[in-house]
Amino acid sequence: MATAADTIAFQTIPHPAPTSEADRTAMLANPGFGTQFTDHMVSIDWVEGKGWHNPTVGPRGPIALDPAAAVLHYAQEIFEGLKAYRHPDGTVALFRPEQNAQRFNRSADRLAMPHLPEELFLGAIDAILSVDGGWIPDGDGASLYLRPFMFANEAFLGVRPAKQYKFLLIASPAGNYFKSGAPAVSIWVSSDYTRAAPGGTGAAKCGGNYAASLVPQAEAIERGFDQVVFLDAVERKWIEELGGMNLFFVFDDGRVITPPLTGTILPGITRDSLIDLLREEGLTVVEERYSIDDWQSDANSGKLVECFACGTAAVVTPVGRVAGRDRDFTIGTGGPGQLTGRLKDRLTGIQRGQLPDTQGWVRKIG
Repeated sequence: MATAADTIAFQTIPHPAPTSEADRTAMLANPGFGTQFTDHMVSIDWVEGKGWHNPTVGPRGPIALDPAAAVLHYAQEIFEGLKAYRHPDGTVALFRPEQNAQRFNRSADRLAMPHLPEELFLGAIDAILSVDGGWIPDGDGASLYLRPFMFANEAFLGVRPAKQYKFLLIASPAGNYFKSGAPAVSIWVSSDYTRAAPGGTGAAKCGGNYAASLVPQAEAIERGFDQVVFLDAVERKWIEELGGMNLFFVFDDGRVITPPLTGTILPGITRDSLIDLLREEGLTVVEERYSIDDWQSDANSGKLVECFACGTAAVVTPVGRVAGRDRDFTIGTGGPGQLTGRLKDRLTGIQRGQLPDTQGWVRKIG
């Protein structure tokens, strides 16, 4: 199969001392999440008046950065996250990578950064997989996590959009995002912090959004919970999302609600895919606001039978318990629901080539 990299001339610089096969095998046996990295990375430069140039795949290593680089002072930085899977036939596959490319550029728009052409985004992925495809681990929940990102590296201290940027792509073998054995995650409702406000950067995948979530996330962990959930910044009553995942609510009448994309919630690719799968099953999916008070009362009455979070890293994760300063309730039995489990199996089956791809979502590399 022809790939995007076939039409883009990436310079390849061999790694002088690649990881030995024995060391790589040991690393892949228990990769964890985000702590192990492959040998190579992709780098592409952008300069005003010249555009994108110097596409290179070479050894992964430190970045030389001027102390006055704009990213360090004004946070012009965006990123994406997607996974590469090894299919049963031995091919490498991606799940809807063009959606990541398009969201990357929507984030770039919000942060006043240049667009990266979709073919160049996809070509960068092809380029790193051509040299580091052997890093894709086997096993349940395992994949090669890909992290494309772009930042302003022009050295200046004036407040304006930078005129120089760097795009990088690194790869990390990954296992399950949450600890194995947990039947469902528990969530703490943040009362003191919000993730995003109307007109802000909530719909962009930029580092600042995640930095702002670290204190409330730490608060949740200190209280014994797995994740934090944010309410809207205006009324402090409407459910938005977790620190890095979208939410779905399943009711006893078969209806499913997920908060709408109003500019304060990241438009998740997993979220979008699950909406399509739910509707394919004949279920009614409504994108509408859902309040924290309704969440509690519906869970207590039994009207709400399941709740799950979703995202690239965590895929589909059941939510069992929710608590806050003046509330504490359990959803269903506190464990995975039938629909949640079925959706996860369906989605991961498509991603891993174990079930038919009726939507045309899978892009095979070779």
